[in-house]
Amino acid sequence: MDAKTELLDEIDLVLNPEKGVDLNHLLYVLLSIAFVCIILFPKIYIQQQIYYKSRDISKLKSEYDTLKEENRLIKSSVESIRFKNQILDTLF
Repeated sequence: MDAKTELLDEIDLVLNPEKGVDLNHLLYVLLSIAFVCIILFPKIYIQQQIYYKSRDISKLKSEYDTLKEENRLIKSSVESIRFKNQILDTLF
């Protein structure tokens, strides 16, 4: 009888394997997730910092271009006023 029950137990294990998660498998999955997080989070953080810095640089560049154009217009206006003053001074 012992041989028959052992054989039936082994057949039962083969046909109906246990579906539980053992501790080693769970630990392996958790370590894998932790490893992926350790690798990916710095990359994501650096990409975000680069994005925000480039956004700030773009904003400053547009302000610089605006101020440069405004400076050009002011210089033109000053030159015009200076020319008028020189002409008017010579007439009087």
